[in-house]
Amino acid sequence: MKKATIQAAALAAFATLAFAQDPVKLDPKHYKVEFENPQVRVLRVTYGVGEKSVMHEHPANVAVFLTEAHGKFTMADGKNQTADWTAGAVKWDSGGSHLPENVGHKPFQLVLVELKGKPALAK
Repeated sequence: MKKATIQAAALAAFATLAFAQDPVKLDPKHYKVEFENPQVRVLRVTYGVGEKSVMHEHPANVAVFLTEAHGKFTMADGKNQTADWTAGAVKWDSGGSHLPENVGHKPFQLVLVELKGKPALAK
C-alpha cells in the first residue's frame, strides 16, 4: 500500500510538472490549439512587437512561419539565442524548454506542429 501511495504521488508530481511546462496552459495569449489528435498537436503562435512569453517546453516539432519573425530565446540554462525567419520558412526542432520574445519591429505568426511519440503507421 505504501509503495502504491509513493508511486501515485510521484505520478501526480510528474503530471503537475508536465502541465506547468505547456505553453497553451501557461501562455494562452500567444498559443492556441488549432488541431489535436494522438499523433500531433497543431498550435497557432502569435506574438506582437516586444511581447515575451514565459519559460515553457515543446516536444519535437516543425514550425511553419506565416510571417517574417525575429526572435530571442532564453534557454533553460540561461543562455540566449536570436534567430530570424522569412515568411514561408519551415524549421525542425528536437524540442526543449525556452522563453521566446519578439525582438522584431512587426508582429509575427507561425504554425507549430508538435509531434507526439512515434508516428502512426500508414494504412
